[in-house]
Amino acid sequence: MKLYVFAFLVLSTMQFSYAQSESSLIEKTLQNYIDGSSYNEIPKLESAFTENATLYLTTKDGFARFTPTEYAGFFKNKSAGTFNGRQGKVLAIDIVKDIATAKVEIAIPERGMVYIDLFLLKKQDDVWSIISKTATRIDNN
Repeated sequence: MKLYVFAFLVLSTMQFSYAQSESSLIEKTLQNYIDGSSYNEIPKLESAFTENATLYLTTKDGFARFTPTEYAGFFKNKSAGTFNGRQGKVLAIDIVKDIATAKVEIAIPERGMVYIDLFLLKKQDDVWSIISKTATRIDNN
């Protein structure tokens, strides 16, 4: 019986360590997204996505689908490396083997805006990348 308990504890510890290291790698990808979009750093922003990722966003013209390149274009006419007021923080990450979901809050206090971004990520060749994103505005406006 003691051997089973010991084996269970060892396996649980290994799984927890794996989840922690994978979570750190996912956070790095999400931080590239946050920093890239907060500082108009297009290469960093695009590095967070797979080339064929799909972004589903609500625009002034309604619901629309974008590529990572189209989305990065929203930041192209701004000074690279200059903070644009977007503040992001990771709220949650859930990992199942080589797929994950993540929830990020993006606040733009200067404009009174708060968004929740939901991401679907995939691990390929030991790299976590965003394969899909959607967002909704949650402030009172």
